[in-house]
Amino acid sequence: MRISLLRNGKRSPIFNSMKYQETTRMVTISVEPIFLEDDSEPEKGTYVWAYHITIANDGYETIQLISRHWKITDGMGRTQEVRGEGVVGEQPTLQPGESFEYTSGVPLQTPSGFMGGSYEMISAVGERLNIMVPTFSLDSPYEAHTVN
Repeated sequence: MRISLLRNGKRSPIFNSMKYQETTRMVTISVEPIFLEDDSEPEKGTYVWAYHITIANDGYETIQLISRHWKITDGMGRTQEVRGEGVVGEQPTLQPGESFEYTSGVPLQTPSGFMGGSYEMISAVGERLNIMVPTFSLDSPYEAHTVN
């Protein structure tokens, strides 16, 4: 399905994917990947996706996101791992019932791939939590079949 995204005051065609969700220790992670047609250059082997993530604290205690770990695999099976503090420059603290949303992006050299990973969080009492991010498919209209 193709939809439009308003970028810099003009409509930009994009390729809409599905939404993925996983719950670990009463923290729900939802991911929606979106292929960015205007940012991709297939003739140069550059394919770009945005992914919108919602982190919802469905539990009873306050938690803080400390770090992230991603495994990104392209359509040729090449995998890279990315680790870092926080997300988009933040280490959000979530009270029970609160959520945090952000959008980031990932480029690949193939028209499809997938990624997934985890967030390290810490509870108000100092317990470290490994919260899984569901593995999600990075599909584009340039691939005859989907990866996931």
